[in-house]
Amino acid sequence: MHKVKIMFFATLRTRAERRSMELEIENHLTVAGLKEILIAQIPALEASLPSTLISINREFAFDEELIPEGAEIALFPPVSGG
Repeated sequence: MHKVKIMFFATLRTRAERRSMELEIENHLTVAGLKEILIAQIPALEASLPSTLISINREFAFDEELIPEGAEIALFPPVSGG
């Protein structure tokens, strides 16, 4: 087990009703596994997480990536524009 810091941005911050949180996670947890944990703890995020951009230590991450010990994880809603 190890701790990670999770930060929420833009509309995700509003839905999560917080700027950030610390979470203790299992070793070898993937980004996909983290999404499942977040949905269980903050159900308001469920509709947004499939299209959420996630970075680990300031680098974008895919669902299959492992989360390292002490990671700083940022969640960003999808961005569109014209």
